[in-house]
Amino acid sequence: MLPKLSFVLGGAASGKSVWAENLLLTSGLEPVYLATSRIFDDEIKMRVDAHKSRRCEDWRNFEQDIYPGQALSTLRETQAVLIDCATMWLTNVLLDEMDIAAEKARLLDDIRICAAPVVIVSNEVGHGIVPDNALARQFREEQGRLNIALAEASDLAVLVTAGLPQVLKGSLP
Repeated sequence: MLPKLSFVLGGAASGKSVWAENLLLTSGLEPVYLATSRIFDDEIKMRVDAHKSRRCEDWRNFEQDIYPGQALSTLRETQAVLIDCATMWLTNVLLDEMDIAAEKARLLDDIRICAAPVVIVSNEVGHGIVPDNALARQFREEQGRLNIALAEASDLAVLVTAGLPQVLKGSLP
C-alpha cells in the first residue's frame, strides 16, 4: 500500500524520477503524472520529451506549473499521482514573483486533501557551492525550506543517489 505522501529527493540526474515512477507502477493503482515544468528552451523540451517517452499509455497526464491542486482535486483513491517536480514548481513561483510562503502552504494543503496517494519528487540543491548571485541563493534557500516541509509532511521520504533508494523516513511499501 502506497503511503498518503511519499517524498523522493535526489540530485540532478540521480534516478529519482524513474524510481518514483516505478513506485507508482508497482502500487497497483492507476498512475497519474502531474508535470510542473515550463518549457523555456530546447534543452528543457528534450528533458520533458525523455520523461514522456519513458511512460506507457497507462499514465493519465496533467500539466500544472503553479496550481497542482486543480488536478489533485479531481483524483480518486484508486489512483496514485506523481508530482514531478517540486523544484520546477518552486522555480515557477519564484520567477513569477509570487508569495512563496503562501504558495508553499497551498501546495501542502492541496497534497493533504488529495484523495489519491501522492509521490512528489524534488531536487537536493544544498550540496553544492554557495551561488554567486542573490536570486540563485534565494532559490537554494527556498528549495531547502520546501524540502524540509515536504519531508516533515511525508509518511515516506527516500533519497535516491545513482538510482539507489535510501529510506530517510518510514518504510517502503
